[in-house]
Amino acid sequence: MRGTDQTKLRLTARGAITLLLVVTLLGQIVKPGPAFVVGCVAAVLLVQPRDLLPLVVTPPLVFFATAVFVEFVRSLKAASMLQALGLGLFTSLSSAAPWLFGGSAVVLGIAWWRGLPQNMRDLRENLATRAEVPRPRRGDTTFDPEPEGYFEPRVYGEARD
Repeated sequence: MRGTDQTKLRLTARGAITLLLVVTLLGQIVKPGPAFVVGCVAAVLLVQPRDLLPLVVTPPLVFFATAVFVEFVRSLKAASMLQALGLGLFTSLSSAAPWLFGGSAVVLGIAWWRGLPQNMRDLRENLATRAEVPRPRRGDTTFDPEPEGYFEPRVYGEARD
């Protein structure tokens, strides 16, 4: 049934990253690791196939950003805010490291299955077509000829009598 395939919810890369951010932020309150993995799976399954590449590289950054935010809020009540923030970040990031690596690996695996290699080929081709011609070195005195018709005036319309 092709009609049902077109009605599936597909998010852009920004939408999927926002979903991951919200799920991870809410999960920081209860269980940071499992919530992060659930958010990763949901984001990579709901993103449009053409947006897999930007999504694959963001889960560690999203997890770090949410951990910094939550630990910053928690450290506001402490006597030494900087010390509480540092200790809280160290504890949060080190205890959730296996979940972080696992979630990132799951995202990479599912994205690979959904077409990540094609996205990488497309990016490589796009960058190859935009490659610039290297600039001449300083001592190079050869000049490129001007394009044909560069200084010829353009005539618009018809001549008047």
